[in-house]
Amino acid sequence: MIIKRKKTKVITLGNLKIGGGNPIAVQSMLKSKLEETGKIKEEVKKLVESGCDVIRVAVPEKRSIGYLKSLIEEKVFPVPVVADIQFDWSLAIDCLDLGVDCVRINPGNIGGKDKLAKIAEKARQKKAALRIGVNSGSIDKEIFKRNKGNIVNSMVESVIECVKIFEDCEFYNFKISAKASSVLDTINVYEILSDKLCYPLHLGITEAGPPFRGGIKSAVGLGILLSRGIGDTIRVSLTGRAIDEVKAAYIILGSLNLRKRGVDIISCPTCGRTVVDLKKIVDMVEDLTYNVKKELKVAIMGCIVNGPGEARDADIGIAMGKEKAAIFIKGKVIDRVDRDEMEKRFKEELERMLED
Repeated sequence: MIIKRKKTKVITLGNLKIGGGNPIAVQSMLKSKLEETGKIKEEVKKLVESGCDVIRVAVPEKRSIGYLKSLIEEKVFPVPVVADIQFDWSLAIDCLDLGVDCVRINPGNIGGKDKLAKIAEKARQKKAALRIGVNSGSIDKEIFKRNKGNIVNSMVESVIECVKIFEDCEFYNFKISAKASSVLDTINVYEILSDKLCYPLHLGITEAGPPFRGGIKSAVGLGILLSRGIGDTIRVSLTGRAIDEVKAAYIILGSLNLRKRGVDIISCPTCGRTVVDLKKIVDMVEDLTYNVKKELKVAIMGCIVNGPGEARDADIGIAMGKEKAAIFIKGKVIDRVDRDEMEKRFKEELERMLED
């Protein structure tokens, strides 16, 4: 199966091009507050190392502007930065004046058409991008009432109304998100918007939950949309570390052959035949390869049933036997080692491959 992506309008986000068949951009949001400068810098560093293309940061109040200004002046962000604005439209103007690459605004709480028009005018002057970010939980009451409480129709109307305001201002450098915590509502909204509009779509399931539950919900919702060619940027919203959002995003994209980066780990689920602590070896490989850019498939198998034969397409792998473990490359066994030496020996071979 080859996924044919829908062609959308190309917009610029800093030095990044989004839409029009460009690679699907991976986004995440800083979990730290802007005043926590040290934590912000460390988070940004880890996100960039893990392959994050766009970083969003919450700007909740006026005093946040000074901290953001300092971070921008220090050139802390090596990738495009998006200021997330809720309620106070003047914060969007301030952030655009600072030189952020993009501002995310929520039409449902930003203050009406006049405020949206002023933000669009400022973004046009600054050659910045905007993101229309509609959430199911913050739809304008009048729109919600007109649609008799129908969430999907209300979200679609909210987006289209905002798009018209921007187009009337002759501003076109924007992308759109319309997220719900419901996977099915999210899918329905994006399918409708994809049919009606040509602007880039930013995908996500809002408030998806903790890593395990949220990762599954995001994979289902985003996977369905991406498989239908919908989506130009994505964020996996998790209650947890930002770096895990990026990891999850690349796993989703890689599973659909839409974008690959780094190491793909395949490992058996374990069963009564497993005679070693397989999770320990999997954890070691994950720790060793979390920020590796090189594309590599690593197989970790708990017994000979799921051995070199089943994982023959892996670049490197290990399969456990009763007495020894077999280390193999491209399905060919290169060494058999005692179980008490297997982790060390496999790590050596993997590190050698990573350095090549």
